[in-house]
Amino acid sequence: MKSYEVNFDGLVGPTHNYGGLSYGNVASQSNSQQSSNPKEAALQGLAKMKALMEMGFQQGVLAPQERPDVVALRRLGFAGSDAQVIERAAKDAMPLLVASCSASSMWVANAATVSPSADTADGRVHFTAANLNCKYHRSIEHPTTSRVLGAMFADQQHFAHHAALPAVAQFGDEGAANHTRFCRDYGQAGVEFFVFGRSAFDTRYPAPQKYPARQTLEASQAVARLHGLSDDGVVYAQQNPSVIDQGVFHNDVIAVGNGEVLFYHEDAFLETDKMLAELDAKLGKRGGNFQSICVPRSQVTVEDAVRSYLFNSQLLSRADGSMLLIVPEECRGNERVWQYLQGLTSSGGLIREVKVFDLKQSMQNGGGPACLRLRVALNQTELAAVNPGVIMTAPLYGTLTQWVDKHYRDRLSENDLADPQLLLECRTALDELTQILKLGAVYPFQIN
Repeated sequence: MKSYEVNFDGLVGPTHNYGGLSYGNVASQSNSQQSSNPKEAALQGLAKMKALMEMGFQQGVLAPQERPDVVALRRLGFAGSDAQVIERAAKDAMPLLVASCSASSMWVANAATVSPSADTADGRVHFTAANLNCKYHRSIEHPTTSRVLGAMFADQQHFAHHAALPAVAQFGDEGAANHTRFCRDYGQAGVEFFVFGRSAFDTRYPAPQKYPARQTLEASQAVARLHGLSDDGVVYAQQNPSVIDQGVFHNDVIAVGNGEVLFYHEDAFLETDKMLAELDAKLGKRGGNFQSICVPRSQVTVEDAVRSYLFNSQLLSRADGSMLLIVPEECRGNERVWQYLQGLTSSGGLIREVKVFDLKQSMQNGGGPACLRLRVALNQTELAAVNPGVIMTAPLYGTLTQWVDKHYRDRLSENDLADPQLLLECRTALDELTQILKLGAVYPFQIN
């Protein structure tokens, strides 16, 4: 039976803004308070989805969240009508209003960790929504994330859903941004690679000194248990604390993997040789031939990687066995990174082609091509069981671009977030979107 890796890209929400909320994310902080363009952001993301679909890759869509999150603001003591809640938050606690308006759910690499049926004990595809408890504006996402994923992957015969881990520091979980799966074929048993920044309980593991390590070893281990993964199909590795302190807030900012290949920076991990040997041995026992591509610091510095998002790229397998790398325009704008990529693709190695996409609106807020997609390996039967409304087609692309043009603003500043009309615009748009994507009632305003 044929199997696929389906990329479900996050659709940018109507309140996309530059709030500078993510401490440790260089781009997010450096572009704080600039005016954003939600319409352009959503159309840039849709253009990438359409391009990959036309290249023959399976492509899906993951809906954004309701923002401002009035429910979250009420939990923090703001009362009255929805309009009064927004007005009072704007007057008394503007940073909380900004956080409640964040469109960060667009980066669905953080939505969940996904284990394919070939790896799990019960033979189902498992999803665990990420608690994202390191940042308040992201910690409020997982209830809606769980409902949306449940509406997309509803067939309990094929799909299993787990609630987010306890929302405490010891179980900080950032989802698939710190998780990669290696395999010979997407339908065969593989090796799941969990990368953590720190351990909550074991002091043997060093921690960064400047920026927080968002993923804990204990969270990764808990997800592996929930998904029924066997020990011989899992590898844990620690992210290098020094690169976290340079702005590498997730592993997908410094490494990307697909199939049998890991593409990574020389400084990405601790005990790299030991980790590579374990991946090679475990994948070998599952019929795979593990291969790695190390980018030397002498050619691309960590700063170059963070500024260009070279590794926050999509590494895709083509029918002829070669690989395609999807990178943001910022890679072409960095001389050292672009020179490295030209040499990489001309060497006749595994990565034969690089395609560049303009994702400036997302990039300025700290997310590149890899942040925008959640990878789900599915066999033909499982793919047929996915809600068909979320699978990208040419007609759906046309409908969604018209929907964006109809509902999105082309400029949004911090002051605009205090406008109660923005909430009404968002709800109107999302109510229509749930009909387009056939999701049913997944948002608080539709349920309450």
